[in-house]
Amino acid sequence: MPGGLRDLMMSFDLQPVLASKIVCLRPLKTSDFEPLYAVAADPLIWEQHPEPARYQEPVFRRFFADAMASCGALLISDTASQRVIGSSRYSGFDPAASEVEIAWMFLARDHWGGTYNAEVKRLMLGHAFRFVERVAFYIGPHSRRSHIAVQRIGAVRVSDRMDATGETRARYEITREAFQGFR
Repeated sequence: MPGGLRDLMMSFDLQPVLASKIVCLRPLKTSDFEPLYAVAADPLIWEQHPEPARYQEPVFRRFFADAMASCGALLISDTASQRVIGSSRYSGFDPAASEVEIAWMFLARDHWGGTYNAEVKRLMLGHAFRFVERVAFYIGPHSRRSHIAVQRIGAVRVSDRMDATGETRARYEITREAFQGFR
């Protein structure tokens, strides 16, 4: 790999500020716990999720602590209202494989329906593809909405794997080339 490309890949900012007409993503801060938990406290957000109790405060506190420790978590807000509507994160950046994962995304139910989800992923993918050739998504078997959402942006299911809890996750991937064709 040429030195310039390697240097670019090594400088991948896992917590950028990304903005569009409808959403803004910025690095997650400790002070974001309360407004983010106000969104996450809705049990229906988690009903298809492998951890359906995440709406409970102690469970969400662990999720939030993991997000903060990841150094890749992003807070999502609605650009017009500036209201917190969810979060996502970059994870597992592997410069040698030229890959990163986009994971742990959730949105307030009043922002479901595709537009906001697609825009968050479009912004995150656009940023990621400045540094890597491939983005992965791991999705639990019961997360029907997530399976559909990543397929809509051009991701392809390539394999399955067991996670630490014994749950099977589908691995979806999208390449820089496929993303360019999808946009």
